[in-house]
Amino acid sequence: MGFVTKLMARAAPGVPTVEVRPYDDGDREGVLAMRLSRRSLYHRFFAGTPRIPVFYARTLDGIDHVDRDALVAVAGSEVVGIAEYTRDTGLPWRADLAVVVADPWQRQGVATRLIGDLTGSARRHGITELRADVLAGNHAARAAIHNLWPRALAARGDEGTVIYRLPV
Repeated sequence: MGFVTKLMARAAPGVPTVEVRPYDDGDREGVLAMRLSRRSLYHRFFAGTPRIPVFYARTLDGIDHVDRDALVAVAGSEVVGIAEYTRDTGLPWRADLAVVVADPWQRQGVATRLIGDLTGSARRHGITELRADVLAGNHAARAAIHNLWPRALAARGDEGTVIYRLPV
């Protein structure tokens, strides 16, 4: 997987261009250092945590770019976003989708680009549906899903979540 894409977000002069590329082991510290508010962390991990959990960074060691894939968005030397999918072993045509973007880079097209590129990877690996569990109060994520999948249907999940099944 040797692709890199450039994202020309609505950046101010002097703000670095965002590059989207496959996650590799050297990105772990950058992911752990992402500038995320407690709200952003809660929306991504569904739990109150002051920083990205170390266990999550360890799970990224399992990235194989087929059954488990991840892309990072990088601005200069800073990781500003990560999107990943994990194939459902019981339903190999489906994968769970998760995305988080650093607070200063939200609403600048970073998540859209990450999801678009990751969806292409999923398609190449035989995945035809993504599942996204989103907190009902995460209006930004829900709006992004409806922007990318205008006819996305949601089902009520457990603990105040909304479950989307999204065609690739």
